Parts: sequence; structure tokens; C-alpha cells
Amino acid sequence: MTERRDSGYACWQPVQVSSPPASRLKVSPVHFLRSNCPAPCRPAPKNRGLSASPPLPGKHPLYRSQPLWATAPRGRASNLATPSAVPALHGYELRGASRLLRLAGSAHQLLRRRPPPPPPPPPPRPFRRAGAERREEGAGPRRWVPARRRAHTDRRCQFLRLWLGWLSSCCCGGPDSRPAPPQHPGSPAAAMQNQVLTPHVYWAQRHREVYLRVELSDVQHPDISITENVLHFKAHGHGAKGDNVYEFHLEFLEPVKPQLTHKLTQRQVNITVQKKENHWWERLTKQEKRPLFLAPDFDRWLDESDAEMELKAKEEERINKIRMESRVPNDSFANLKRGYLFMYNLVQFLGFSWIFVNMTVRLFILGKDSFYDTFHTMADMMYFCQMLAVVEIINALLRVTRSPVIPTLIQFFGRNIILFVIIGSLEEMQSKAVVFFIFYLWSTIEIFRYPFYMLTCIDIEWKLLTWIRYSIWIPCYPLGCLAEAVSIIQSIPLFSETGKFSFTLPYPLNITVKFSFFLQIYLIMLFLV
Repeated sequence: MTERRDSGYACWQPVQVSSPPASRLKVSPVHFLRSNCPAPCRPAPKNRGLSASPPLPGKHPLYRSQPLWATAPRGRASNLATPSAVPALHGYELRGASRLLRLAGSAHQLLRRRPPPPPPPPPPRPFRRAGAERREEGAGPRRWVPARRRAHTDRRCQFLRLWLGWLSSCCCGGPDSRPAPPQHPGSPAAAMQNQVLTPHVYWAQRHREVYLRVELSDVQHPDISITENVLHFKAHGHGAKGDNVYEFHLEFLEPVKPQLTHKLTQRQVNITVQKKENHWWERLTKQEKRPLFLAPDFDRWLDESDAEMELKAKEEERINKIRMESRVPNDSFANLKRGYLFMYNLVQFLGFSWIFVNMTVRLFILGKDSFYDTFHTMADMMYFCQMLAVVEIINALLRVTRSPVIPTLIQFFGRNIILFVIIGSLEEMQSKAVVFFIFYLWSTIEIFRYPFYMLTCIDIEWKLLTWIRYSIWIPCYPLGCLAEAVSIIQSIPLFSETGKFSFTLPYPLNITVKFSFFLQIYLIMLFLV
């Protein structure tokens, strides 16, 4: 029993193999087997693997009875075996012939097998990250571009357009020198040109006033007016829509005074409107619906109760001020006192100015040589100014000025001890260089202090002079104290040698008290004070 497959039909019939004729030696084995199949055939199973037919007797169940060459296409069946292999089938059963042909066909098929062409690669699938956007460039393929890269590209394009517009305006007199075509009144472009830009306005109120704050910067000459209880505002500045002309109109809820005050700053415009009647408003505008550009100013906003408390506090402050002014008696000699103080300060200013100018000129002309003869050239004027300073003590005692008495006494006696006792009584000290620094520092302080008092007498305030008067005192006062201390230290041995201003206590003490001892105590107090 052997298997035979013929054009999709299989049968199991005993086959008697005979010697083929010579005319049929050149036919294929498949044709040879087909011609020797006497039994009718049935359709073969569709399974192309192991044969679905029962195994041959005495064979293994996995024995494959279907040869590989029988499954080949009909067009290639003639190539599975050569004619020289057909005579070898004489005297053998079809089973051995089929095995031989199966081996030959398998080897031939392996030799002639060609690898199939690789399948075409699938089209690349675009990768899209979060926040990416798709952009089509002309008729080319679509690609995915991140939003960040697209924004950077748009900025570069915008910069390029601005640069080209500026270049064309410089070279050709403008980006487009042709006149603009006339626009229809109902067109969108005409509507944009006729659109009115309104700035942001914030408001707050008190019982007597209304405060408006307009958010416009760099405003030069605003047009603000009130006509028929309507506020009209128009100005050119930088607002929410850039540098443009902004305007708005507000009709107040209650009557207001036509006079208003406004203040321009670099960032905003402040407007103050006075109410005709002192009472609290429910809203700002006459229309019940609030305009879109109007909002409360929470920096100055107060409720009605808080505004009443603020008004009461201002009223009490005004009443207290009136009471304090009424308690001050009318001074009929006020003008006389002012004239007297003005003349005193003027004389002191002229005296110390003369000393300061002469010492400065001598310093530039003589150099260091001017240090040693300062006392002989400036002593008379310094004596006069320091003796005249006793008037300041009298003024403090008589309450002509508001200067405290004790600091005035300390300053007066401190300078006069240095001038009259330390320097004036010892000829050796008069030629010391420390005298120059003492006189120069004293005059530097006084040429700014006395002019300040002069202008105060006539109710004039010069801010620069005020700043210099209180600033120059900071370095000059400690330097002046240091120069006075140096002069005291240099005079102590001189007073000890000469015994000047020393005295002896009466009997039975008989103790000589030297003046240098008092100078040492004064030196300690000078640094403590």
C-alpha cells in the first residue's frame, strides 16, 4: 500500500510498477504516477503538513507519506527529477521511488530557493510630545513642531518684519509710500479706527471729596474738565493698549463743583473733585450699571463709618490748633526781636567769614609757614567774635531764642578757655601749628550755622543750607575737640614750668596747687562730654 497524490487528489491503491516505455522517459515523475493510477481519486485534505491519511502498515505513525516534491506547484514538477533518474525505478516499489524522489526534490528545492524580498518598511509614525502643535508647510509632508520652538520662530519672524519695516522707512520714506485706499464706513478697519480707548480708572470718596486715579503713564498735557456735572478726560499716554489717546466720560451721581485739581505722576493721573453737599454717595455714576473701566480704589477706600471717624479726627485737630494759637499771647515786639537776631547772626557770619577766607588765602600762598603766625594775624577778630558770643547766653536766659542754656554755656566757656587762657596767656603756644587747626575748624562750623539762623528769622528755608549745616557739623565737631585737646596737652608742661595761674593754700595747709592739675581734669571732662 502506498500513497499517491495527483493534482489535489489522494488515493491508496496497490500499484504495480512496470517499465515505462522509452517515449515516456522524459516525462516528469508526477505525470508517470498519474498515468498509473487505475482507481478513482478523491479530493485531498487541505492540510499541507503531515498527511491526514492513515499510516502505512509497519511504519511509524509520524511517517510522512506525502513527498515534498508532490506539494510543489505544477509548473515546477518537471524540474524535481532528471530523466536519468526514472529508469532507476524499474523493479522497485513506488514506496522506494517516492522516497528517492522526495530526497532529490528537497535538495533541488534548497539549492534553487531564493530569499523573499524584504517587506517595505512601514511609514514612520510621528512622535508628538505634550504641548506640541502640528504645522503644515506648503504642500510638503506634515510634521510635528513643539510649541516652544514655534514661539521662538515666530519671535524671530516678528523681529525680522520689524527690522525690514524700519529699513524701508529709513530708505524709502516709509514701509509703503502709497496712499492708503479709502475705507468704507462700515468696514472692520474703519470700526477699529473709530474705536474709543478707555483707561483703567479707580475711585474712592470721602464726605467732601471724590478721588479718581487714572492708570496712564507718561501723560504730558491732559484735557480734564467738568461740564454739566460730567467729567471729560482725554489724554495721550501709555496704557493697556500701548501709546494711544485715551478718553472717558463720567456723569456723577450728585452735583459737584466745576473746579477740580489733578496731579501728574510718572505712572498715573490723580484727580480730586469737590462735592457740593457733604454726604456719602451710594455710587459714583448716575447710571446704575457700573462702567467696565471703573473699579474701586482699595488703597484709599473707606467705609462710611470709617470716613466719619476720619472726618471727626481732622475736625478735632483743627480745633486744637486754633486753641493753641489762641493761648499764645500776641507779642508786639516780635518784629523787633527778629530784626535784632538777624543783625546779630549777620555780624557773626561776617566775622567768621573774614577769618575763614583770610586763613584759606594765606594757606594757598604761604603753605605751611602760615601755620605758625595764625594767632598774630587772626587773634583780634577771633577775640571779637568769641566775646560777642555771650549774647547767645543772654538770649537763652531771656527766652528770646529756643536754645537750651546749659549747652550754650558749655560751648561758650570751652572756647574762651582755649582762646584766652591756653593760647592767649602763653607766648610759646601762640606760635604752635595747632592754633591754625583750631581757628580753621571753628570758622568752618560757624560760616554755615549763622546763615541758617539768619534765614530762620525771616521764615526762609534753604534746603541745601540746612543739609550742609547739619552735615558739616558731624566731622568738624570731633576734629575741633581733638585740636583743643592737643593744645591742652602741649600747654600742661609750660604751665608746670612757669607756675602761671598756680596758687598756694593758706597756713596751715601750705599746699601749692598748680594750674596744670585743673587742665588735666578739664581734659578728662572734654572727652567725656
